Amino acid sequence: MTHKMNKVILMGRLTRDPDVRYSQGENPMAIARYTLAVDRRFAKRDNPDAQTADFIGCVAFGRAGEFAERYLKKGTKICVSGRIQTGSYTNKDGVKVYTTDVVVEDQEFAESKNAQGGAQGGASSYSAPQGAETPMPADEGFMNIPDGIEEELPFS
Repeated sequence: MTHKMNKVILMGRLTRDPDVRYSQGENPMAIARYTLAVDRRFAKRDNPDAQTADFIGCVAFGRAGEFAERYLKKGTKICVSGRIQTGSYTNKDGVKVYTTDVVVEDQEFAESKNAQGGAQGGASSYSAPQGAETPMPADEGFMNIPDGIEEELPFS
């Protein structure tokens, strides 16, 4: 029997407020996307201008998405655990674009309410129920990158 594991744990700060949309249909589901800036552990001494953080796209579905919409904002420091999901889509220019996102299963604040400026509102974390699936809605596919995010990406 082979064991498979896809688990990622990140700690970083949101680069902007979450982008939250709701799926179409009878039971709309929150889909929150945000980018975490995660500091790299070691800086390169020979290149002081080298990138010091990674910018990692996260997507939270359902109740996790609602939690992100309500409590997370630009600059919030959080700890996220989840799984990596890859995919692809064809953009409007006919070019195939490959995507890598962290599907959030658990997100919690990584600093005190005082350090955050008290914006937490008394909530501390969201965990997906055990065994809960967070499927990519069939009618949503992949969303376009929000306008203005280009300047935050570490490459051109």
